[in-house]
Amino acid sequence: MTDIAALPDSFLRILVPAVRNITPLPVDPDEARRALLLHLQDAEVPGFIIATLRPYLMDFLRDIQSGRLDPWARQAWKAVPAISDTDASWARDRALIDQLIAQTGLYTTGPAIRELFEFTIRLRGFAPFNAMLLHIQKPGLTHAATGADWASRFGRFPKSLAWPILILRVKGPVDFVFDVLDTEGEDLPASAFCFPVLGDMSAARLTVILDAVRHDGIDISHFDGGDGFAGQIQLVGDYSAVNRKCHFAVSLNQNHAPAQQFVTLAHELAHLFLGHLCADPARRVPLRSDCTPAECEAEAESAAYLVARRNGVLPFSEGYLAKFTEGFATFDIYAVMRAANSIETVMGLGASMM
Repeated sequence: MTDIAALPDSFLRILVPAVRNITPLPVDPDEARRALLLHLQDAEVPGFIIATLRPYLMDFLRDIQSGRLDPWARQAWKAVPAISDTDASWARDRALIDQLIAQTGLYTTGPAIRELFEFTIRLRGFAPFNAMLLHIQKPGLTHAATGADWASRFGRFPKSLAWPILILRVKGPVDFVFDVLDTEGEDLPASAFCFPVLGDMSAARLTVILDAVRHDGIDISHFDGGDGFAGQIQLVGDYSAVNRKCHFAVSLNQNHAPAQQFVTLAHELAHLFLGHLCADPARRVPLRSDCTPAECEAEAESAAYLVARRNGVLPFSEGYLAKFTEGFATFDIYAVMRAANSIETVMGLGASMM
């Protein structure tokens, strides 16, 4: 039997409204399950989500019949645990995302990875991880926003049969956004989703970013070095056993331009948030010691590339990443996108994103 408590809160937000629309709900569990599957298909729920939900449907319906879950109650999905900040829930979410990626067959080739990266770079209004979730569910999407944002900012509203797209909410379980093609109302202005061109990284802007990183308990210093050594990160104090943030120190080459220092900082922070250095539970970073040195560098370079491009800096890794054409079977895209999220957050660059 599959435990319904293992189902993320986000998917209960799909099942509960679906059951509400099946009137009457068949008493026979098998008939109810078939009716629910048909409704999900008619509502054009993506096939990979239906495949993920399928093992949970019988237990979900039994919970309704037993009275444990009342789908007609206000916010019925609160009857089961929501996504929490515990390691167990993050492991569960990780398994779910891995399953979605495996079922879609996405991100197994170099071109597919680069397409995801370009999609993530274009959707700068969304944090990198949420951009990946949008790409999994609707690869051709160009613009998305919550129903409230569409109404308040653009005078547009989701169409009656529009199906929401799931993203993760900051400090919360999930949120729902709608593709621009699934909305109607006032015409969009040409500048609706334009973001400012940030251009070159100035020394003043880099200083603000460095101060933000220091605020997270990461020391930053500069050294007088040759062009061949950009910087490094070191573990200074391992406080994982007492649930405190581990102490790291990053050193940057003072002779490099601000843009290059920014990319170096992103690369070194990527090693931290990818778990290449140590476990850091207070930062929700697991130890990932199974990576080879080459894999670690590819992951860190990928995360730094995303952060740089999304912030108007073209890193030297452009040509390096263009050579990725195979070997992605073990490439951990989940870890890379989460690391990019964390880097932008610690740099103070993600405050206005979804």
